[in-house]
Amino acid sequence: MAADKSSNLNTRQQQVMRATVRHYVSTAEPVGSRALLEAFDLNVSAATIRNVMGALERSGFLYQPHTSAGRVPSDSGYRLYVDELIKPSKPTAQRIDQLLTQHLDCQGWSIEALLQEAAQILAHLSGYVALVTMPRLENQVVKHLQLVKIAPDQVLLVVVLDSYGTESMLVRLPRGTTGVGTTQDEGAMERELQILSNFLTAQLCGRPLSEISSLDWDEVDTAEHHVLSLCQAINDLAHRRRQPHTHILVTGVADVLNQPEFAEHSQLRNLVALLADGREQLWPLMCSDDNHPLKIWIGEENPLEPMQGCALISATYNRDSTPLGSVGVMGPTRMLYENTIAAVEATSSYLSEIMSGFDVSQ
Repeated sequence: MAADKSSNLNTRQQQVMRATVRHYVSTAEPVGSRALLEAFDLNVSAATIRNVMGALERSGFLYQPHTSAGRVPSDSGYRLYVDELIKPSKPTAQRIDQLLTQHLDCQGWSIEALLQEAAQILAHLSGYVALVTMPRLENQVVKHLQLVKIAPDQVLLVVVLDSYGTESMLVRLPRGTTGVGTTQDEGAMERELQILSNFLTAQLCGRPLSEISSLDWDEVDTAEHHVLSLCQAINDLAHRRRQPHTHILVTGVADVLNQPEFAEHSQLRNLVALLADGREQLWPLMCSDDNHPLKIWIGEENPLEPMQGCALISATYNRDSTPLGSVGVMGPTRMLYENTIAAVEATSSYLSEIMSGFDVSQ
């Protein structure tokens, strides 16, 4: 996470540090003073650049992987770069916003399809792994309910959510409910189930699933025992516990694994295992809060060992003011952060706009 103190670098040190990071990001090769002199207009001599780079190394922002090599940024150097030396790239933000506008259409899309497409666009533009957490079920809003007969004493409760996704549960109704255990004809039973479906929809449409348990059904005259049974089933859906990794969409793995940082098979194997089977461990790293809507983990700041050669940048997407999930990018620490931060923030902003535009009244 963010550093606790300012580096207090002077202007020249800032210029050399910024140039070193950008040169290393583009070449993946240790950076020497002459390379900076040729690639950047620093208006100083090679000797001056060497002296400045030496000072930055003593401060822990650069290091030499080999005694005869140039220098590369440390995790602290990347943190300095992120916190003090850059601003998110406006052209990158505009580019991804344009791509999202062109390719995403919330009309009739399920929320999973929409988020998967957004992740693919983000991965393609950034060149890194894109991750999106699915909205927590209890934060989603009821759009419609339908009861479908399955057996003489059972109905399937289908809850359509504002994300156009569905949740369902098999419910056993008390004897005598809508013809259960009676000789009532099929047509009459279907009509009663439809009436009950309409009643539940009228009572619950537009309400978050998390609020259902707090409703006072005693004040509703028609709330008989079978209605209460159905409402308890809906409440159970809201609290259904699923494995967190099923809620994280991941795309772009193949591209990022071509980066030279992952040339060692052990690093590659551990990272792939994390993305394939350990996604639940990423959940707390991506979940932002009101005080930190943007999260950036760099190198050894990551508590997960397979990620300690990586950076993870994530931001929250909302419905109105309610957080629904997070969107993020993971790649090597050798990352052009100004572009990646801009891409993540623009994607989260676009998803928030789409989520807030879902019509739950129909």
